[in-house]
This record gives sequence, C-alpha cells and structure tokens, in this order.
Amino acid sequence: MTEPQGVQAFHQLELDAGRFLIQRCGGCGKHVYFPRELCPHCGGSALEWALPQGSGTVYAVTTVRRKPADGGDLNVSLIDLDEGVRLMSRVDNLPADQVRIGQRVKARVQVKDGRGLVLFDAVGAAS
Repeated sequence: MTEPQGVQAFHQLELDAGRFLIQRCGGCGKHVYFPRELCPHCGGSALEWALPQGSGTVYAVTTVRRKPADGGDLNVSLIDLDEGVRLMSRVDNLPADQVRIGQRVKARVQVKDGRGLVLFDAVGAAS
C-alpha cells in the first residue's frame, strides 16, 4: 500500500504525529492555511512548512446543539491565528455557551484513535 501524497496528506500525517504546521510563501512572505500547492496571495509555488505560534483570536462562533447522550453542545469557531490565517475548529476547554468573539486562544493538537485534530483552548480560562 502506498503512502498518501500531496500537501494535504503531509499536513494530516503531521497532525497525526501531534504537530500543527502551516505554510509560508517564500515569494510574498504571507502565511497560508489550509495547505495548498500554490500561494493564494501571489500564485507562487515556494511554499514552506512553518510551526505557528498557535495564538489566535475567536473571529466567529456558533453552538451546535446535541443531546447530552451524544456529548452535549459544542462550539464551532473560526479562529484567526496571529500569523494571519483563519481556520475552523473549536474551543475545547470551555462550555459551548461561554466561547466569545474576540477571546484569545491557543492551539493544540489532539490525537484520538491515531488521527490528529487542531483544537483551541481559551487563554486564561479554567480547564
């Protein structure tokens, strides 16, 4: 069996190993996320992998209502990383109804059943 190939497969393999990486364009210097073959800002192909600081701000949030038996409510959040990229994830260390726009957060990778996922924790919140 061959290993998955391409930037998205590499990205997932890194997440599965507990590492969160984003790309940075060597042409225009801007960061890129979700992984791509070409820079969406300048069209350049000189994208390199970079370890982000992981700090960011909640840009938008919504609550997905679920039955307690299904794990209860969870938030779906758009997070602006300080590097200038936006991604969809969730703030994991607060109840869904306590996540707020403008809240500072920090990224971490959760690996469950061998699959890595980027989650965020509110900075300064009690876990």
